[in-house]
Amino acid sequence: MNEKWARVQEKLLGFWNQYSKTQKWVLASTAALLLFAIILLTYLFTRTEYEVAFSNLDSADAASIMEELDKGGISYKLGDAGTSISVPSASASRVKVDIGSKGLVQSGSVGSFAKMSESSSALGMTEDEFKVKYLNALNGEVQQLLMSKQGISRVKALVTLPEESVFLNDSDKEKANAAVVITFKPGFRPKQEEVDSYYNLVKSAVPNLSVKDITITSSTGDLQPSDALGGEGGTSLGGTYQNQFEIQSQFENTIKRNITNFLNKIVGPDNMVVSVVSTLNFDKKQSTEQLVQPLPNNDNKGIVIGEQNQSETYQGADGKSGGVAGVGETDVSNYPASGSSGSSSSEKVSSTINYEVNRITNNIDYGPYKVKDISINVGVDSTNMTPERLTEIQNVLRSSARTLLADSGLELTDEALAQRVTVLSQPFSQLDGSGGGTTPSSFWLAGAGLLALALLGGGGYLIYRRRKAAREAEELAALPKVEMPTIDLDGVANESQVRKQLESLAKRKPDEFVNLLRTWLVDE
Repeated sequence: MNEKWARVQEKLLGFWNQYSKTQKWVLASTAALLLFAIILLTYLFTRTEYEVAFSNLDSADAASIMEELDKGGISYKLGDAGTSISVPSASASRVKVDIGSKGLVQSGSVGSFAKMSESSSALGMTEDEFKVKYLNALNGEVQQLLMSKQGISRVKALVTLPEESVFLNDSDKEKANAAVVITFKPGFRPKQEEVDSYYNLVKSAVPNLSVKDITITSSTGDLQPSDALGGEGGTSLGGTYQNQFEIQSQFENTIKRNITNFLNKIVGPDNMVVSVVSTLNFDKKQSTEQLVQPLPNNDNKGIVIGEQNQSETYQGADGKSGGVAGVGETDVSNYPASGSSGSSSSEKVSSTINYEVNRITNNIDYGPYKVKDISINVGVDSTNMTPERLTEIQNVLRSSARTLLADSGLELTDEALAQRVTVLSQPFSQLDGSGGGTTPSSFWLAGAGLLALALLGGGGYLIYRRRKAAREAEELAALPKVEMPTIDLDGVANESQVRKQLESLAKRKPDEFVNLLRTWLVDE
């Protein structure tokens, strides 16, 4: 056995030693690269690729999923400190559906109503056990409802139900309470409408629960309901401020965009800076108008809804004659004397008409905001700006400010508008300070400096080459003069004879052959 191994080793050494040193390096490198490629391809084609199937898990959910995967013989990996589980990519979809159908992923919820039918006793469920399971299921359902909302990564809910008793009045009974802690995904910030939906979900899921008895908090602070929930929750100052801030930002951005679009054609898109600052009044105001108008085409009258006409006639007779008319001492001349004979009659006519007119009631709600004040500041590049054009731009901006402040109640004089509209003219290419601005002269100076460095480098390289050539010439001149061998080039018939003479000289006198070559090189 040893002799056989020795013969094999001798053959291998003979095979290896027949190559030169360079060939040995090539063979060794090729073999190493081939071995590395085989190992890499084997690893790539035989390894198991894992895919994250479950993330943001609580310890209870992770334990349930791991137990189910162990039962099914499916390999997995834990990540993110046990909050995520990765499974082989080939079976990731099937595992997700299987785990989801069994209700194992509940994001920390302690149960659901589906498990209420499960009893821990063969005789049935006790009352205490039912209460505990009911609370666990209720908390789990509330958490699952909130988890269905967008932007929520984790929810923890605790619902407290009052004790039922027949000896307590409605005013003395305890009320249900709910405390919810929500963890949002990174970068997500809920709006007030979404916060109200959280309260509505919890209120609808828990019986006899009002909004004022619900507390929802997150890492950014408490989430308060708005007044739209029937006044049961507190006033949402944060939501109101956020809505007002968004309206003000949209208003300012719209004005800024309009000014930018107007000036783009005049000064260019990169030759201006626009800033708009506004103050808006968000006071709510309602007005009611009750108008009374006659009917049209009715001689300024209304509809006749009632008419009453009355007519009365009276008749009577005078007494007999009582003397001569107007002859007494106290009588009026020619006035009939009392007691003169005759008859009298009278008539009374009255009419009452009732008209109905149009009664109009207008309930007017004023706009969501009113512009109290505004400031428009524009900076333009003065490179191609004339004073006349600058004045025209300022006049246009003042006209826009006058239109925006029409309902503000301010005195919009030219001096007041000049204080609210400012147009600055300055060269953008010559900004002072450390803002990183560069001028054309700085580019010229930088180019001149680079050119000078290039010239200095080229001159130094030329001087170095010349000095090196001179040093080599001095070294050749300092070599001892030796008698050069003579080669009869004229008496040679062909090139083969010249080659034979040179080979003979190189074998017999190699030093002289080297000196001969140097001499030929210097002469050339």
